[in-house]
Amino acid sequence: MSADSRAPLLSNRATPRRSRRAAARVRRHAALTASAAACVLLVSACTSGGVSGGGGQTGFITGPDGISTAKESERADVPDLSGETVTGGRADVADYKGKVVVVNVWGSWCPPCRAEAKNFEKVYQDVKDQGVQFLGINTRDPLVGPARAFEKDHGVTYPSIFDPTGKLMLRFKKGTLNPQSVPSTLVVDREGRVAARSLQALSEEKLRAMIAPYLDDAPKKTNAEK
Repeated sequence: MSADSRAPLLSNRATPRRSRRAAARVRRHAALTASAAACVLLVSACTSGGVSGGGGQTGFITGPDGISTAKESERADVPDLSGETVTGGRADVADYKGKVVVVNVWGSWCPPCRAEAKNFEKVYQDVKDQGVQFLGINTRDPLVGPARAFEKDHGVTYPSIFDPTGKLMLRFKKGTLNPQSVPSTLVVDREGRVAARSLQALSEEKLRAMIAPYLDDAPKKTNAEK
């Protein structure tokens, strides 16, 4: 067989190999693109800067410290927040009626959440005897194990509801809480209304300042109760 007659056969055998290599490059590129997109979403969901809650008439006024507050007449009721906790118990915000409730949204995957965790536990220990209850919402941890490890590592003793899909965050009145903003913190007054919020990680000082205005709002006892 002449060289000329063999050449097309060699070319035909090489073509499938080149096609397979090209297909492999396309698959690798698609995988890298998907991974990068996932990272962008995760970073955008976990921020120390915070963003607006978006939409809805919530009456929040943001102060220079980044903490937003609402007048009593414009406060929205806290929605149903109940479910199984990270440690396997049950928690329900309705059980804390008459208390100031500090609701903190966090994830074990979130660096700012790790940075603020010890601040929250320290402040909780200082104010829990003043009619204040802390309640966490653990979000976007597909498995409970990392969330449990987070609480153990940071010495967190108050309950957190395990909410891997973020469904509890969607129950808040539109504009009250941005589901993409983690960490977030809300202060619920003794009447069960959302009085203040922060869509960013909080230092110990900022957390104390956020709670302080509501500590003296304890219900007045009637003569029969005295």
